[in-house]
Amino acid sequence: MNTDNEQMNRKYLRAKKRVEKLKGFYWHLTVYIVINTIISVFKIISDANNGSEGLEEALFDFDNYSLWLWWGIGIAFHTYNVFGANLLFMNKDWEEKKIKEYMDEK
Repeated sequence: MNTDNEQMNRKYLRAKKRVEKLKGFYWHLTVYIVINTIISVFKIISDANNGSEGLEEALFDFDNYSLWLWWGIGIAFHTYNVFGANLLFMNKDWEEKKIKEYMDEK
């Protein structure tokens, strides 16, 4: 009985750690979207108001979106760190479900 409690405690601690990693990832993703949107909007408005560029040129200027790219690389690494082998839907369970789905088709 004592080993069952210890095993449950270990499972709980692993699950809690996993939830904390997920929570950290979702916060990181939220901050990434909010901050980059604000910065991009301010840069576009600033470029358009300075008169050096029109609105269309400001919208398609890579400098206004470069932070998205560089921070996005960090998000990609964080995503892989959190989800690892279960990244998106490409895991063993997904493969088995797809195989069964295709076998069941007429």
